[in-house]
Order: sequence, then structure tokens, then C-alpha cells
Amino acid sequence: MADSESQTEGYGDVDLVEGETVKMVAASAMFAALTAVLAVYGQIQMPGGMPPITLQTTAVFLAGLVLGARWGGFSMLVYILAGVAGAPVFAGAKAGLGILLGYTGGFLVGYLLAALVIGAVVHRGLRTRDLSPVSTVTQVAAVCLGILVIYVVGTPWMASVLGWSLPKAFATMLPYLPGDLIEMAAVVALVRAGDLDALTG
Repeated sequence: MADSESQTEGYGDVDLVEGETVKMVAASAMFAALTAVLAVYGQIQMPGGMPPITLQTTAVFLAGLVLGARWGGFSMLVYILAGVAGAPVFAGAKAGLGILLGYTGGFLVGYLLAALVIGAVVHRGLRTRDLSPVSTVTQVAAVCLGILVIYVVGTPWMASVLGWSLPKAFATMLPYLPGDLIEMAAVVALVRAGDLDALTG
């Protein structure tokens, strides 16, 4: 009888893990879709063919904070792969491998890495934890680190593709920084005010 009860408990544990995985996959897909919507519709075109100002980094920050490193990174991977596969989810409703290999491709890779870094800092590792004990200072620091990752990966990539010097590339990207900081403040305020971690738990 004890063996039977033990086996039943084991099956329950498996069901719990599988249910949690399904929930996190669904949440990751939702954040990937949000990133796509903000990339396509939440943008301001910049002159000279430069990367547009988009709100998709808002989704990147939220994914890292709410989903954590593993699933936040996964959501950005889903977003990137969808675009590479042909879905018009990149800025300007563009798609294809050429976008990833082009001068903005480094920023897309940076989004994935930023979500990983933000999640790892806030959730203290790969596992997704309750956000309520995490201080505002920690969340702000994590998102600022994520922003740094995006610029450090994306800007040299852009410079390499366009044949620019690094100083020119970083100077070109400097006007984008205030917008990212505003998005960061809005995202942290939203997370602190709402129960967004209920999506994961």
C-alpha cells in the first residue's frame, strides 16, 4: 500500500512539473508576441536608415523580470526564430535571416542575452522566483545591466556590418539611451505596482 501511495505521489509530482512547464511555455509565447507587437507598431522611424526607436525593449525588460532567466531568454529566442522563419515580427514588419545578419542583428541577440541577465540577477539564478521580495534597487540595477548588454552586443555588431568605427557607432546610439531609461523606469514601476509575477506562479 505504501508503495502504491508513493507511486501516486510520484505521478503527482510529474504532473505538477509538466503543468508548470506548459504554463511557462505559454507565458514565454505571450511575451514573444508582445515583443513582436511592440516592434511592429510601437516604433518611431529614424532618419538615414538608422535603427528605429521601438518599444520592444519594454517587452525584453518585462520578460527578464517576470519570467526569469530561463524563460525570459526562451521568449526572446522564440521571437527571433519566428522572425528568421519569415513571420513579420521585426521592426518595420520585416522578417528573414537577413535581418538577423544585418546591422540591427546584434541588438536582437542582445535582447535575448539581456533577458537572461536581467532574470539571473533578479531571480538569483535560472529558476523563476517570487518577485515581491526583490527590491526596486535590484530591479533597476538588473534592467540597467540588461540595457548595457544590448548596447555592448548590438553596437559593435552594427559598426562591423556598416564599416564604422566603434566611437562613431556608440555616438550614433547615444540618443537612444534616454528612451531606454524611460522604458526601464516604466517597466519597474509596472512590476512593483502590479501582480505580474502571477503569470508565472
